Amino acid sequence: MTAARPNYDYAYSLARAFGGAIIFALPLLMTMEMWSIGLYVHPLRLLLFIAANFLVLVLLSRFGGFERTSNLREDLLDAFAAYAVGMISSAAILGIFGLLSADMALDELVGMIAIQAVPGSFGAMIARKQLTGGDPEEDEDEEKAARSAGYAGQLFLMLAGALFLAFNVAPTEEMILIGYKMGPWQTLMLMLASMLLLHLLVFAVGFAGQEDAPEGYGVLRRFLVFTVPGYAIALAVSLYVLWTFGRVDGNALSAVAGTMVVLGFPAAIGAAIARLVV
Repeated sequence: MTAARPNYDYAYSLARAFGGAIIFALPLLMTMEMWSIGLYVHPLRLLLFIAANFLVLVLLSRFGGFERTSNLREDLLDAFAAYAVGMISSAAILGIFGLLSADMALDELVGMIAIQAVPGSFGAMIARKQLTGGDPEEDEDEEKAARSAGYAGQLFLMLAGALFLAFNVAPTEEMILIGYKMGPWQTLMLMLASMLLLHLLVFAVGFAGQEDAPEGYGVLRRFLVFTVPGYAIALAVSLYVLWTFGRVDGNALSAVAGTMVVLGFPAAIGAAIARLVV
């Protein structure tokens, strides 16, 4: 019985990961823009994005994976498992929806599934925390891991949160449209609002996972040390996602900047609530 228990626990974790993958990926699995992006995204950009996503999964495994890990090898295995779950669940749902067919070109088939597997893999990785009450001992271990990682760890979690939320809205045409309609002053106001919300959600409103202000850090120092770098990460993530999807190709710098600021708004919120999600 004792030998079978670890296998049972892992199977249970995988089943829970499939649930998380479907829940987190479903909005994008039913979004027309995501179907088309999977067909036309540049293969090298897609490969680079998948590699970046895999690296995020490996690091995320230590802070909140779907099972407890204690070394890099286990983190790598969990990242592979999470992405495999994302691939399988995305292929199954897209097939049920009638979006995959035998006469599709192989690169189109792989591209459509691979891009949809990104949010699915994220959902699979954090399913344990989001879909259950969690194991108090594991939650404590993960919290210690986040704390021991220090400042770099907090910035990484901001990056993971920004990537997840930005990815959910980046494929839509509305991001470009909003950026086009906004004037310079509105763009500036949105930037200030993004930083303010990021700061308030991290330090002020009392959400679960909210950071305690470091000892000796006043409001201005917290803003400069955490909020400004967090927003810079959100903007960088937004620009990278837009580049991956080909949203910056052939566009004027002002248009790219406007779209980046628009996408930076949800990305900043994702960065702020990363500890709540992860």
